[in-house]
Amino acid sequence: MAEPLARAERVRIQDVRPYDVPESLDDLVGPVHGLMVLPHHVHWGPKRHVDLDDEGDLLSAYQAIITEGRIEDQVGLLNKAVLKRVWNDLVLSRRVRTMWEQRLPSVVSER
Repeated sequence: MAEPLARAERVRIQDVRPYDVPESLDDLVGPVHGLMVLPHHVHWGPKRHVDLDDEGDLLSAYQAIITEGRIEDQVGLLNKAVLKRVWNDLVLSRRVRTMWEQRLPSVVSER
């Protein structure tokens, strides 16, 4: 019988899958207010319409766009000022957060 993988040997999909990160925060020109529809490949759930004026909707949408979106989704749907405001409130894997912060260090807001 095969031995189960030791905890340290386990590979999680979030640790190996590719994630996109835009070149610059200035590329993020998405909307600040109103309704936004997330593409199916970003959010495949039933609630694809997002109210950017609702903090819960906004956070969920930004988390999905960052982790599931391609660069063209990120630049068209994320907004630089909004992202900087909510960055510390987003629930992201350590790897995704590190990738974004290394490429875009100014995303980290000073609170």
